[in-house]
Amino acid sequence: MSIDVVAVITAKPGSEDAVREALRGLVAPTREEAGCLGYDLSESAAAPGTFVTVEKWNDPSDLDLHMQTPHIQSALAVLGSELAAAPAIHPLKPLVVG
Repeated sequence: MSIDVVAVITAKPGSEDAVREALRGLVAPTREEAGCLGYDLSESAAAPGTFVTVEKWNDPSDLDLHMQTPHIQSALAVLGSELAAAPAIHPLKPLVVG
């Protein structure tokens, strides 16, 4: 069962460039992970410095493994002092309509 995830990462004022570059560096290695079906990074046009990843994983366990990868752990350690808050990770649950 695949899983869609949205992550919201907010930079502290003045740290936007550092966070932007660090997040850009995660895209390629994440897309190469087993179980990654899609990984896109955007920045909010309404709130610059707020970054959003839209992700699709083959299985929830693949997301768990992703969070333990060296590139994610390293980025979280480096960016911890640059973020306004902890990243908000939102696994999505589809709603059936009509």
